[in-house]
Amino acid sequence: MVSEIILFVTFFIACQNEIANSNTVTYKEMFFNQTLDHFNFVSFGEETFQQRYLVEETWWNQGIGPIFFYTGNEDDINVFWNNTGFIHEIAPKFQALVVYAEHRFYGKSLPAGNASFTNPIIGLLTIEQALADYAHLLTHLKEALNATQCPVIAFGGSYGGMLSAYFRFKYPNIVNGAIAASAPIYQVAGLTSTSLFFQAVTQNFHNALPNCESQIRKAFQILKQWATEGVVGFNRIQKTFNLCNDISNFTKFQHFLSWARNAFVFVAMRNYPYPTDFSGKLPGHPVKAMCQQMFSTSVPTRGLALAVSLFYNASGDKECFDVEKYTPCADPTGCGEGENSRAWDFQACTEVNLEGGSNNVTDMFPDLPFTAQMRDEYCLTTWGVTPRRKWLKTHMWGRDITHSTNIVFSNGDLDPWTQGGVTHNISSGIRTILIKGGAHHVDLRRSNHADPNSVVIARSFEVMMIYSWIKQKSKNM
Repeated sequence: MVSEIILFVTFFIACQNEIANSNTVTYKEMFFNQTLDHFNFVSFGEETFQQRYLVEETWWNQGIGPIFFYTGNEDDINVFWNNTGFIHEIAPKFQALVVYAEHRFYGKSLPAGNASFTNPIIGLLTIEQALADYAHLLTHLKEALNATQCPVIAFGGSYGGMLSAYFRFKYPNIVNGAIAASAPIYQVAGLTSTSLFFQAVTQNFHNALPNCESQIRKAFQILKQWATEGVVGFNRIQKTFNLCNDISNFTKFQHFLSWARNAFVFVAMRNYPYPTDFSGKLPGHPVKAMCQQMFSTSVPTRGLALAVSLFYNASGDKECFDVEKYTPCADPTGCGEGENSRAWDFQACTEVNLEGGSNNVTDMFPDLPFTAQMRDEYCLTTWGVTPRRKWLKTHMWGRDITHSTNIVFSNGDLDPWTQGGVTHNISSGIRTILIKGGAHHVDLRRSNHADPNSVVIARSFEVMMIYSWIKQKSKNM
């Protein structure tokens, strides 16, 4: 078996740049009549909703090859299809069926259309319900496709990586192994310091160019001073950053600061060595590019405006910036825009713990706290709910994950979420890999000539583990 794995991985490395990438792989859009409430036989009775999933069966050895199952997360599922090329690269060699399932309440998988975000139906947006959706969908597909003996490998990045790990935790009878990339399962369970995230973002900019961090700190400090000048200072901010609307009070100023901070957060997560178009266009090494903008002028605040514009106006066609489009939410790292952002906001108000903020001490950003009390007040006002801080620790095992097997947790050392994830081998069945020079779930992206060797090694390790899990399944049949 060892020799087989070595041959397979060697072949994968040699061929990965020649295999179809995610931009050329098409899919069939399908819908499944999904159970609305898996755990209550009374409240919603036999109600169902249409759950979207994407399928590619070109490479599948029907009834024999494995099923590669992407556990969709907080966006339209086609966004992840277009940015998760690793699965498409290895599927032909494994002769796998590829399935991407959309998370309930996201994309087209809205249980009640526009009414999905109202009581009582919004209460069905939980991790437990989403995992049950995936289990039910897979059970149906395996029966319908005469694939009941086919092994299933789950894949996911970020929140999707959490779901892949949780899926293996909760349904080992359905999922034979999981690749959980950039999955901060400890952080969202409230088991790490709330200051780690923004501290890690700061470190990225500190390392990118000499004095970059200090220049960003200086710029934010100047803005703070301007804000004390009242209308005159607020007008200077509006003009410097080319804002569409006035900043007329301190509350709007705080909102503007959160908007500016969000640009640095997003770029830190997407700090890939090549240009990307993943929820916004960015150049290669965008953290370094932002730092270069900071030093492109002798005026720190102007440099900050140019750096922020790199994220918010990559196309260069915006006449001004509408800060009001940035919506504050229960996730201080940002929820995005539109209906998907509302869904994630609710999740961050219930099970997913993302408390904490920037403090201008351990990080370079303005003092923008998000305390437990602030979260409670926001969530009660917005959704009428109070967060359950200890639920993920209890229900999804917290740090006590030794009882599971067949999971690879991958993290990049450039990813600010790494501090909240699994970074050390737990057992022979739960393995980790740290990708030097890797950003947020970079290993799940398609191969690129600019990838550092650490990414190639990580993918090869994941291929080896997937191969071993499939062989393990065949032996147990």
